[in-house]
Amino acid sequence: MKLVLFSCFIYSFFIHAQSQYPQDYFSSPLEIPIALSGTFAELRSNHFHSGLDIKTQQRVGLKILAAAEGYVSRIKVSFFGYGKALYVTHPNGYTTVYAHLQKFAPAIEAYVKKRQYSKESYQLELFPQPEDLVISKGELVAYSGNSGGSLAPHLHFEIRDNQERPLNPMLFGFDVKDTTPPFVSAVYAYPIGEDAHVNHATTKQRLRLIPSQYGDYTTEKINAYGKIGIAIATNDRQDHAPNKNGVYNIQTFLNGTKSYELDFKQFSFDETRHINRLIDYKHYKEKKQYLQKLFNDTNPLSIIKPYSNDGYISIKDSTSYVYKIKINDFKNNPSWITLDINGIRNDSLEPPTIPVTPYFIASNQTTELREGSVSVNIYKNTFYDDVYLDFEVQGDTLMLHDDIIPLKKNMTLSFDISHYPAPIRDKLYIANLVGRKKYPVYTSTKREGQVLTARTKKLGAYTIAMDTLSPTIQPRNFKDKQWLSNYRFLKIRINDSESGISNYRATVNGKWILMEYDYKTKTLTHDFSDGIVSETKNNLKLIVTDNVGNSSTFETLFYRK
Repeated sequence: MKLVLFSCFIYSFFIHAQSQYPQDYFSSPLEIPIALSGTFAELRSNHFHSGLDIKTQQRVGLKILAAAEGYVSRIKVSFFGYGKALYVTHPNGYTTVYAHLQKFAPAIEAYVKKRQYSKESYQLELFPQPEDLVISKGELVAYSGNSGGSLAPHLHFEIRDNQERPLNPMLFGFDVKDTTPPFVSAVYAYPIGEDAHVNHATTKQRLRLIPSQYGDYTTEKINAYGKIGIAIATNDRQDHAPNKNGVYNIQTFLNGTKSYELDFKQFSFDETRHINRLIDYKHYKEKKQYLQKLFNDTNPLSIIKPYSNDGYISIKDSTSYVYKIKINDFKNNPSWITLDINGIRNDSLEPPTIPVTPYFIASNQTTELREGSVSVNIYKNTFYDDVYLDFEVQGDTLMLHDDIIPLKKNMTLSFDISHYPAPIRDKLYIANLVGRKKYPVYTSTKREGQVLTARTKKLGAYTIAMDTLSPTIQPRNFKDKQWLSNYRFLKIRINDSESGISNYRATVNGKWILMEYDYKTKTLTHDFSDGIVSETKNNLKLIVTDNVGNSSTFETLFYRK
């Protein structure tokens, strides 16, 4: 049966369904009704959400079923991100992705563990051959979990095209009840240019929202002049979940003519970070609110469908305008916002002041900033626009502006540590100082001679930090010399409060054993059903190393029949 299926699969692999989005091809990956905690292209920190987050009733261990026939083309196991993730490629060219899993189905689990033991690594990425793990539609492929960067049990489910671009799975016929239109929490107007103003101000203005009895909105009447941009904060809710989710489509109209559109059908991973240009990044960092710009200031995102004037409104004196925003969820429930704008020129206003510093960064050039033992290399096209930056070095602490300007790619920070005593240089790392208390957070650091370097896409404060403390190791569910015959799992808590855990290695009687690491609970877990521990008397040895090389060793005896 599987040979027949595989032959059919190879024959039709590159043939797409005639319909752009086949409606009956994919079935639900869960046996329970679909309720969502996250929607496709929802705004997230530094990225768009690439699938659906399907609720699993606050439980782990629910059966995950293949949405269609195909073969397992990729398996990734990681501490972070998707955690345990499975990729199934289908004969019509699409790939489905199942992430944050607890474990894989038995045959896949055995395939993975064999290679984990061969590589002696929990984390791995595999690309099986098409004939290795052939899957039937509705076949059990995994169990739901909370692995990786998941904050609560759920299934992250994606559909990707043959170019690995994520598509909105709702386009393929998945039904989620939604009779509630999107809601709007804020509208802002932005004067653009020296002579522009809104309500007698040359800075961004929040507009008072007035809900109508039909669920739509108007704003207070606006007096404005010049080039204006509008931004909104909006979300959607489905009927069976209280979560604030993303919307599906936003369109704007000026005097009845469409002027702009955001269409959240698909995107590519190499453009997802441009979300920081779509939103008002400074506002997000200061207010923790996503304001979506309805004008395109040189953003290359493919979800932006500009019509006239890139979404900007050009307001002339003594002229009236009606500007409308239509927000749709996937079920086509609309919310409308109406802005009545009067063109009134005010020449008495002072133009907005642009903070000027000695450090001007031309976005199309490479720039090096250097002071004392610290240097910053800013490469061409790191910033979207030319900017003035604050740059100051005090001792070994770098103040590189505030994290309120988005970056397209990494800068390189370099710190000369030759003035530190040789015995402690190996314990130094570059830390980002975060929060009001400027808590040091490890930034991936490399050492070349007497120089530490780190690459980062964040402005802010950075310093040299030192970690001389070894990780801590503490057994969670057993004691030394305990009999564990009736135990399924061996659990150990590990932690490093300074630079963080880099790696670990566990052996029993000298043989490497697989221990799964959950960084959220700081727990290592070994499953005795792996069959590696087969003797009565067992010597467990665990070595844990942090990011600057400090290590701790834990040894204990336990017994099993």
